[in-house]
Amino acid sequence: MNAGELCNREVVIAYRNTPLVEAARLMREHHVGSLVVVVDRLSERVPVGILTDRDIVVAVVAKEVDPRTLTVGDVAAAGLLAVHEKDGIPDALRMMREHGVRRLPVLTPSGALAGILTIDDLLELMAEELAGFARTIDRERVREARARR
Repeated sequence: MNAGELCNREVVIAYRNTPLVEAARLMREHHVGSLVVVVDRLSERVPVGILTDRDIVVAVVAKEVDPRTLTVGDVAAAGLLAVHEKDGIPDALRMMREHGVRRLPVLTPSGALAGILTIDDLLELMAEELAGFARTIDRERVREARARR
């Protein structure tokens, strides 16, 4: 499995000039903790950053800055970590771990936004895999019990 197969293709986005209050409303409306910040390039949306609910709390609320005076570009972290659709899940997990992030935009070969891969997606996959291991152990027990009758 690769990042493109596991990622969520429905991504909530914002632009650098989106008012911060509007960005917070988008997070609430869509029940997400982050927005992928994009720029339009030809007919594609290209990610340039991520704005998280934690960014808003740490950079705005905790410092008692008026959020009505800010845009997404004022608060979103600089730089972008991302994976490509064909990148493997172990590579994505390693990148998250090494950089201490929980979300990675997933890019098409041209660099456009294809989706978002979150730690929640990876945990769900791992839980399914672990459940498969548990079923294997249970089946082995049943097989052995039948063989010894």
